Amino acid sequence: LDKEDRKQKFVEYGLNINLDKMKKDLQKYGIDYDVWFSEQSLYDNNEIEEVLDLLKKSGKTYEKNDALWFKSTDFGLDKDDVLVRNNGIPTYYLGDIAYHYNKFKRRGFDRGINIWGADHYGHIQRLIKALEALGIKDRLEIVTMQLVKIKKGNENLRLSKRKGNSYSLDELIDEIGKDATRFFFNLRAPDSQFTFDLDLAIEESNENPVFYVQYAHARIASILRKIENFDESMVNPDLLVESEEKELLELLSEFPDELELSVSTLDPSRVTKYARNLASAFHTFYNACRVNVEDANLRNTRIALVKAVKQVLKNCAQILGIEAPEEM
Repeated sequence: LDKEDRKQKFVEYGLNINLDKMKKDLQKYGIDYDVWFSEQSLYDNNEIEEVLDLLKKSGKTYEKNDALWFKSTDFGLDKDDVLVRNNGIPTYYLGDIAYHYNKFKRRGFDRGINIWGADHYGHIQRLIKALEALGIKDRLEIVTMQLVKIKKGNENLRLSKRKGNSYSLDELIDEIGKDATRFFFNLRAPDSQFTFDLDLAIEESNENPVFYVQYAHARIASILRKIENFDESMVNPDLLVESEEKELLELLSEFPDELELSVSTLDPSRVTKYARNLASAFHTFYNACRVNVEDANLRNTRIALVKAVKQVLKNCAQILGIEAPEEM
């Protein structure tokens, strides 16, 4: 093999190893992609050239300094962007355009949601405008994520990809568990700054939000295990007159709206915050109101109330991809 062939063999070998690790790490986190798409296929199938020809026919390209440019300024952007460099090599920008063309036109997706780092924010509009030039409009949404800082003890870990100082997803899961990892990553809206507190994530206290929510579910399960002969016909919501009971009823009624807002705004942290609020309200209720009282009507009504709380907490846990333990 000549030098280039040897290089290609090493590239393929390293790529397969890294892809396998990425897949295993994501499965460990609870993510299993249906499709893994190879950018190389866009070149192998001449889709890069096809999209380039379509852009040229749209009248939104021009040549300058031996490079091919997209007329981003025709769409209100502040500068035009290079599609093909003066050495004939396509830019990543053109690859992104071709990938999304493949997704919407060839594979027939009606809607696409991308999750990008906030450092790619400036790329959003130029990609959307290039897709508009190809007849693809209002079908791509992009959620930008802020970089996460990691804290251990009183110290923020100094991470740097360039220096090789990193904290991998599988290391994080090994240290604090999948549930804490998933819950903590969803504590804030995607575009909010966030510091991941490793010590707090493994702390068994009310300060740890994932423990607090899971403990509420386990506590209700413990209550229900000790109660016999639940009679649904004796349930009477009018008997729930304590402020702690009313707070639970109000929060339960808000769950469908919170879930709908979480979906429409692409913000799973709404579910996380809701679960924390519901758990907090339940713990307050537990300390103020006894469930297994002598009054049969009130007992059965409170049983129905805590069963509803347990179910909604379980629903939240399933949405967030964490366990809803029966005991802790």
